[in-house]
Amino acid sequence: MLSVVLIGAGNVATHLYKALKKAKDVTVLQWYNRNLKAISPFKNDVNVTNNLDNLKQADIYIIAVSDDAIKALSTQLPFKNKLVVHTSGSVSLHDLDKKHRRGVFYPLQTFTKNADIDFTEVPICIEIENKEDLKTLKELSGALGCRHYRVNSDQRAALHLAAVFVNNFTNQLYRIGHEITESKSVDFNILKPLIKETANKIESLSPYMTQTGPAKRDDKKTIKKHIKALDKDIHKDIYELLTKSIKLTHGKKL
Repeated sequence: MLSVVLIGAGNVATHLYKALKKAKDVTVLQWYNRNLKAISPFKNDVNVTNNLDNLKQADIYIIAVSDDAIKALSTQLPFKNKLVVHTSGSVSLHDLDKKHRRGVFYPLQTFTKNADIDFTEVPICIEIENKEDLKTLKELSGALGCRHYRVNSDQRAALHLAAVFVNNFTNQLYRIGHEITESKSVDFNILKPLIKETANKIESLSPYMTQTGPAKRDDKKTIKKHIKALDKDIHKDIYELLTKSIKLTHGKKL
């Protein structure tokens, strides 16, 4: 049975706590957060504390706080030579204080507090400093029902950067699409089957192979019509930049 102390109370920490509580062969001994109010709703299910000096002895300490807070918090932990991991995609393994056995347990997913997450569908990227700790983090991933991937720092950074493109930037494009439909009193839901089909295609084909649209076809007339129809300059800029990117990818003249 793996014992875990969870540190932090943001979106990742909250979803991770819920998943860990359901997992077999894992026990959450304690949940720490500087602001006790954030985790007080769970005090009947787990020991909660806002005092680092009161942390219990555990197999794994998971720091799930904002990226900027990881380094300082790891130095404040009142012990050494324990397995301490953070959950960030972009923070270096070496930002953790060297008094610890350092690792990364990065769940590569988008987390929103009020949206349910099936953790069995969440890939876990593992980075470790000491080989003997790899087995422990694999066990934790397995207990959550997750597929794990061992990565190095450069690979994790690349995944995090790619995730910004495929998730954050894509979601902003959804938002722009929503603005466009709203401006003409059209139901955005009409586009949802298209969104789902576009995502489903890359289960079996590469993004390169699934590209369609006026930029791929080099349909200059339609492209000009679209740009003219856009009201906001920033939307025109985004349209033109993505059109240029698609054309370059597929060998069209600019």
